[in-house]
Amino acid sequence: MREIFFVKMQASGNDFILIKNFEGRISPSEGPELARRLCRRRVSVGADGLILIEPPKNPRNAFSWRFFNADGSEAEMCGNGGRCAARFAVEEGISGPRLTFETLAGEIRAEVKGQRVKVELTPPRDLRLDLDLSLSGETLRVHFVNTGVPHAVVLVEDLEGVAVEELGRRIRFHESFAPAGANVNFVKVLPGGGLSVRTYERGVEGETLACGTGASAAAYVAVKLGLVSAPVSVRTRGGEVLRVYLEDERIFLEGETRRIYRAFLHPEALSDEKSGC
Repeated sequence: MREIFFVKMQASGNDFILIKNFEGRISPSEGPELARRLCRRRVSVGADGLILIEPPKNPRNAFSWRFFNADGSEAEMCGNGGRCAARFAVEEGISGPRLTFETLAGEIRAEVKGQRVKVELTPPRDLRLDLDLSLSGETLRVHFVNTGVPHAVVLVEDLEGVAVEELGRRIRFHESFAPAGANVNFVKVLPGGGLSVRTYERGVEGETLACGTGASAAAYVAVKLGLVSAPVSVRTRGGEVLRVYLEDERIFLEGETRRIYRAFLHPEALSDEKSGC
């Protein structure tokens, strides 16, 4: 395998492998399998996703990206991944602290202030409030919005008691959100007007410590329902509080990022997992 330099970063508990691919050393067809192998925990680098930083199609932008979930599926956008990618671009000399980059969801503007990064997501679309989903004979009230990727939002009173993995999976694959499916956010309104969120992410197919577009979707829906006022503080499962700003129909997501380490991939990081004891 060619020696490949990468950076491991995390934002709000979402961790990512970032690789500058301006020279095209990783071909488009290699991305999904590379993500599946590298994102395996305990047997490889381990991460929620792989981000390939590539030349922009529009020269006024800093870069374009390809974002792969841990299962190799390609996602349109990722809020926390976008914040990490923006900081990566600044620290690797690709861009200055104010930049725009290209995703499948559209162009994303970002501002990097050291560890703290603020991104403007693509305009929210497909808002659907008060959907009644039939789940095994029961009816569940769900809201939906696309904040770069599709998100279902479920308001709950007991956030700790929610079966995030089981219920999230059933909603994620519900026919109402076919064929793309949806991430699922369980949201509790806190005293004082903030939110606390737990998220089941498609592609990861399980609960993650945070989801930036999910926090933004939760805040947007809660504002539309009149439950909170912007800007909205959103507490993630990982404990960080993200800040979501709404200006007309524009959504901004702000929070901390962390650079974990810089390294080179060894060929054994891609080898098949061997069982044993």
